[in-house]
Amino acid sequence: MNDNPLINETLLQMKYARVISLLADALGIDDERALELFYTSDTYSYLSRKMYHLHNMSDAYLEDEIILELQSKQ
Repeated sequence: MNDNPLINETLLQMKYARVISLLADALGIDDERALELFYTSDTYSYLSRKMYHLHNMSDAYLEDEIILELQSKQ
């Protein structure tokens, strides 16, 4: 695990919530389904392990990455 003491876990959790909300709006799905898609995505996996500095990316960027990931899996 790549723990960085400079990353505030509370702020990261708030980022997760914003990305989930953006996903729900963009895909026209309920929050529960967006939550499921978010937490099962590779993007979340990388984000939670603090890989590739994804925590520094905008909420919209992360939303787009998850949508692109979903499209590539279809």
